[in-house]
Amino acid sequence: MTTSPTPAPTPPTSPPAPSRSTIVRVVSASMAGTTVEWYDFFLYGVAAALVFPKVFFPASDPAVGVLLALGTFAIGFIARPIGGLVFGHYGDILGRKKLLVISLVMMGLSTFLIGVLPAYETIGLAAPVLLIVLRLVQGFGLGGEWGGAVLIVSEYGDKERRGYWASWPQAGVPLGQLIANGLLALLAFVQTEDAFLSWGWRIPFLMSAVLVLIGLFIRLSIEESPVFRQAAEQAAAQAAAQADGAAAAKTHMPIVEVFRQYPREVFTAMGARFAENVSYYIFTVVIVTYLTKNPPEHTASSSFVLNAVLIGAAVHFVTIPLWGALSDRVGRKPLYLFGAIGVAVWSFVFVFLIDTKSFPLTVVAVVGGLLFHGAMYGPQAAFLSELFGTRVRYSGVSVGYQLASIAAGGLAPIIAVALYTGFGSGYAVAVYVTVASVITVLAVGTYSETKNRDLADDPAFVRDGAAAPGAPARPSAPEVRR
Repeated sequence: MTTSPTPAPTPPTSPPAPSRSTIVRVVSASMAGTTVEWYDFFLYGVAAALVFPKVFFPASDPAVGVLLALGTFAIGFIARPIGGLVFGHYGDILGRKKLLVISLVMMGLSTFLIGVLPAYETIGLAAPVLLIVLRLVQGFGLGGEWGGAVLIVSEYGDKERRGYWASWPQAGVPLGQLIANGLLALLAFVQTEDAFLSWGWRIPFLMSAVLVLIGLFIRLSIEESPVFRQAAEQAAAQAAAQADGAAAAKTHMPIVEVFRQYPREVFTAMGARFAENVSYYIFTVVIVTYLTKNPPEHTASSSFVLNAVLIGAAVHFVTIPLWGALSDRVGRKPLYLFGAIGVAVWSFVFVFLIDTKSFPLTVVAVVGGLLFHGAMYGPQAAFLSELFGTRVRYSGVSVGYQLASIAAGGLAPIIAVALYTGFGSGYAVAVYVTVASVITVLAVGTYSETKNRDLADDPAFVRDGAAAPGAPARPSAPEVRR
């Protein structure tokens, strides 16, 4: 008995470019999620320092209460990479849209429930326990949000403008900060401190439900990524043509394939995050402690610093898409290296300017730092998306992004404060930013340019003309990863 030969797989080609109205709707859906993510981040950070120690933890020792409250903040960082792994795995199997809807619901529900959570004096120990559980759920959902949000935009956008469109979800960071800070400033203006601690702090958490509902409405109206649909159809056709196709489909483990097939890309993505993540926390978070908590050298008020950061966030929001668009012309790599080197040099200028205690110069310090940061953050979404093949892209992007957030972003405030305390100089923090920049320059500088890659052309494992097990093949071509 003879068997007919397995037909050769059809080489992948890019699906037709969507209409402008479609891509705008997809961008809006993605940006809504990232805006909620960072809106929540800034709200929780402020509440953990000012409100939660008094509301959810015993009042017998205020210092312990602050530490415990900040501990719940850190728990969110621990949960994020776990969420990234889980959402990445199922996002590569089930699709981007379904997981984006789930992540947004998890984020919105947990944030809303924090806003209605009874205080310690009402339900006792259950209050901090429930707060920790909700923070874990929140962090878990956030871990899967970023990867899906930037991927569905990258996979919808055409190659010529991928950097521009994919940069808009990134702009959700300063937009979330602007909304959160603006709402907090409004509440501080119209409420007394007692009213804010009693019930006013709950309003911003409850308001997040509005952003979530808007985002959910938009996300349910969009279709799955055309690149993912095409890859899924090709994989199904190939599986049907092979005797062991069903078995191969069942054993598809995206996260395993990422580490086996893309170790270089995972470390490149992680390295790319260091300068970007560390510098952002220095320029927007550590500056608050540096200027307000270190008398007599610094005696600036909280409003002095927050207003400077707010102005910087507004400029950041406007310029991130501009950097993304520029990366479509000159490439991801040159801009990323420019930004990484820029934040290293500017970190020393930054310390010098804020040490003057001048508000205009502090604004210049923050705006300059965020401009260099934007040169990395604008092209970042497209750059990371272009590192991985469609079958494992959600997992690869999420793993690289979220694992780096622990070592870079999660530890940056602690390391920076420790350096300043130990050396008594802000320039020690600038050296720390420079070290992070060296890591990013090495990671990005030793990798090839990616802007001309076709996301439909799965780079997962074309070595010696052989594709990865179960992956759609492509015609022979020079090695994509150099």
